[in-house]
Formats: sequence, structure tokens, C-alpha cells
Amino acid sequence: MRTVIQIVKQASCEIDGEIISSIGRGMMLLVAIEESDTQEDIDFLVKKIVNLRVFYDNNDLLNLSVKDVGGEILCVSQFTLYASTKKGNRPSYLRSAKPEFSKPMYEKFVLSLQTAFGKEIKTGRFGAYMNINLTNDGPTTIIIDSKLRE
Repeated sequence: MRTVIQIVKQASCEIDGEIISSIGRGMMLLVAIEESDTQEDIDFLVKKIVNLRVFYDNNDLLNLSVKDVGGEILCVSQFTLYASTKKGNRPSYLRSAKPEFSKPMYEKFVLSLQTAFGKEIKTGRFGAYMNINLTNDGPTTIIIDSKLRE
């Protein structure tokens, strides 16, 4: 699994002109799944995300997690994170899992994240064309790949 984490002042997900979910201060997650992903990948990312110290404390040091600051999380599935641009000008998405595998894995990820976080995780709609609006805070953007743990 691969995720892009953006620290935001606010974020929202819009489908067909309707905002279906929004958050204030917190994390905007973009998540991609590949066929080899397992519950172990989910567990690794969930633990890392909820404990990641990427928010400033009173001394202007990045020492606080999203839980520490009472933040929120918006999580959106994005298969394009596994784009390969090695050949030609059209990206290949062969590494991204097919929807019949990735949708249940994404749903497990969100549920696991919600359990670890202790509050509702806002989401987009799997497979839909979405407009994501956000205000970056910092900006702070971090990429984590569950296959690159060391």
C-alpha cells in the first residue's frame, strides 16, 4: 500500500457538485493498493499514520500526532499513486490492484484506521470521479509505502 499524507487546515471531497465529506484541521490521505497487499500492510500504515508526529507543539517542533491535536482524517482511494512512467508519455497503472481486490482492502484500511484513531474517518467514494479541495498546512506532505519499511 502507498499513501500520500497531506497536513491540512481543511479538506473536502466533492462528487457531481456535492460535497460528500469534509474535515477541518488534520490529514488528507490518498491511498493506493496493489495485489500483494495484506492485513500486515494495513496494520503498518494505520499505526504509522495515527502516531506520525507531524503537527507543531507549543515550541514550534513537529512533536504532535493527529490524535494529539484532536484533528480529523479524510481518506480517498487513488490508484494513480502506482503510476509507472518508465515508457512513453501515458502512465501505466498495472501495479494498482483491480477494484474487486482493492475496494475491500480499502474498506478494511478505513475501518482499521477508524478503530485505531478512535473517531470517524471521512472518505470519498471508491471508484468515483472526485474533486478534492484542501488547504495545505505548512505545506507538509509525506509519502509512505508499506513495502519500504526499512
